Amino acid sequence: MKITEIKAFPVWVGHRNQCVVKVETDEGFYGWGEAGLSGRELAVVGAVRHYREFLIGRDPMRIGALWQEMYRSQYFEGGRALTAAISAIDIALHDVVGKALGVPVYQLLGGKHRDRVPCFATTGAPMGPQLIDDVKLLMEHGWEVVRTVPGHPRREDAAHVFEPRESIALTATWLVKLREEVGTELVLGIDYHHRLNVAETASFCQRMPSGTLDFLEEPIRAETPEAYQTLRTMVDVPFAIGEEFSSKWAFLPYIERGLTNFARIDVCNVGGLTEAKKVAGWAEAHYIDLMPHDPLGPICTAATIHLAAAVPNFAWLECRTSPTESSAAGDADMFPIQPELEGSCFPVPDSPGLGVEFNEALASEQAFRFWEAPHLRRTDGSHTNW
Repeated sequence: MKITEIKAFPVWVGHRNQCVVKVETDEGFYGWGEAGLSGRELAVVGAVRHYREFLIGRDPMRIGALWQEMYRSQYFEGGRALTAAISAIDIALHDVVGKALGVPVYQLLGGKHRDRVPCFATTGAPMGPQLIDDVKLLMEHGWEVVRTVPGHPRREDAAHVFEPRESIALTATWLVKLREEVGTELVLGIDYHHRLNVAETASFCQRMPSGTLDFLEEPIRAETPEAYQTLRTMVDVPFAIGEEFSSKWAFLPYIERGLTNFARIDVCNVGGLTEAKKVAGWAEAHYIDLMPHDPLGPICTAATIHLAAAVPNFAWLECRTSPTESSAAGDADMFPIQPELEGSCFPVPDSPGLGVEFNEALASEQAFRFWEAPHLRRTDGSHTNW
């Protein structure tokens, strides 16, 4: 069997683009993959075109060797655009091989440990009474793990203003109230999305009684592990870090130094299933569970379900469809076959490959649409993180 074509589809689904990749073979088997570099899809498409030039004619069964060749085929290894492209191709190759062998992808990863993949829900409610109502609603529907988002005082004339100190004062107050309202059984976390610095994060955590939060996701940027090492000595809340990491090497200090307690691995950025399985084994040796990042589309979800099935050290998968959040990323016309949530879990599929289908014809009819993440500023006019 030989690879005959590799195509990339940067296509608008829901409220932003998805970058879908297809690998075709001379025996009629094909596979779907997805790249996770949201907002910079054209850079990924360019990388896919470069890899296509030497992958045509290759044996898709040699997934690991092809990964190494893609990663090492340029002097400047790695980088998020390149590894996002490698991720999509790698996932698609797993889909091809699973279909060719007539087995689900998790069998290629060592077989399944679980039949159902537990998920966590997110509420985007502002800090206030609606937050408490949303979390209670999720609990009524059987969700046992809930993530919240930072609050900020409303500014009608400045929607894209974010002041960290104003945010932590409001957010800490309402998270304490929320914990008092819902009790101790619920697993409760917050994603601060890199918007704080070390001192602000420490101040935020110190404003809440110990045990208020079960995890704090990405409070500061992760380029400098030493900053997290300092922060680790200042707070007692478990960290969930790694959604933007683009290789096992980026995970190295966070696993080896105990800087993260949940690995927020993204299979569509880290290098695909080939790299994700390596990181999972590494994390297992340090008693760290995976808590995968998945704000993308059904292909990312499907690939992550197979990863979750095939590793022992797994906590929860991010799910963006719940009673408090409705993602249009799984548009049924664009994805006629896709993972279906049952309660707060995804059942592990037994169909060959990933178990997802993409409407190539519909995607080909669409023109590319640019999308930008919010560009946040502080009140003094300076830029800050989204």
